[in-house]
Amino acid sequence: MKQLAIIGPTASGKSDLAIKIALKIDAYILSIDSLSIYKEINIVSAKPSKEDLSSVKHFGIDEIYPNEHFSVEIFIELYKKVLEACKKNSKNLVIVGGTSFYLKSLMQGLSALPKINEEIKSCVAQQMKELEKCYTMLLEKDEKYMHKIDKNDSYRIEKAMLILEASGLTPSEWFDANPPRPIIEKMPIYNIDVERSVLRARINKRTHKMLEMGLIDEVCYLEKNYSRLPNAMGSIGIVEVLEYLDGEVSKEEMCELISTHTAQLAKRQQTFNRTQFDALTSAPLEELEEIILSQ
Repeated sequence: MKQLAIIGPTASGKSDLAIKIALKIDAYILSIDSLSIYKEINIVSAKPSKEDLSSVKHFGIDEIYPNEHFSVEIFIELYKKVLEACKKNSKNLVIVGGTSFYLKSLMQGLSALPKINEEIKSCVAQQMKELEKCYTMLLEKDEKYMHKIDKNDSYRIEKAMLILEASGLTPSEWFDANPPRPIIEKMPIYNIDVERSVLRARINKRTHKMLEMGLIDEVCYLEKNYSRLPNAMGSIGIVEVLEYLDGEVSKEEMCELISTHTAQLAKRQQTFNRTQFDALTSAPLEELEEIILSQ
């Protein structure tokens, strides 16, 4: 079985290239996109079309609802499920998307957690009723770990509490004693290299297309059904539309803000991709297909 990854900034043409490659090497596709994972967030996430999704079996798209929690741990379990499906059906795998942090987590792995029984879960659940108290206690015991966690992040606070209760160690002590093991030892990674001016033009074009497709209506629907509280509702494209709906910006300003914030995201993605992966093959989009197929 062959595995490869295609990464690059938003609007660089990753999805189309991944489908071309998948069709030629008989592969499934696993999306690593922090928004495409959600059902009903379609226009904002710039998901592949229904035709594209039907041409190659995709995973990592429409997996959960916007008000459900998603994490690296859940993504790794999803990857393992996809791997089993590939092996069972004699398929190769193409991993593609802009959230390269998930790919990095596969290469680095995660630390194993201590054994957590029902008694510990119940004890922690009781303590979690006083979230602020739990956070303060953890911050006093392990400032190094907790300073990265928001005081209202109940998911991560609960995880830290479970580690403490189950092991008797602070999260920092536990993770120092249990370093992560890679999930994938080695895999070719291909990065789409695109000039900033070209990318900005593509982002502007895509932003206007999203508006034509009904971006504002989609955000209205998401707000009505899920409120503004879920993490997904703080994404680029949603925040700016909510500002427009609140009367804070004009429609033209909203459009410009989406384009600007998306371009800033693309720059961060390019920096991450360039600095976080050791063996990386970078080339313009029009050259990558031939490079991938020749290796």
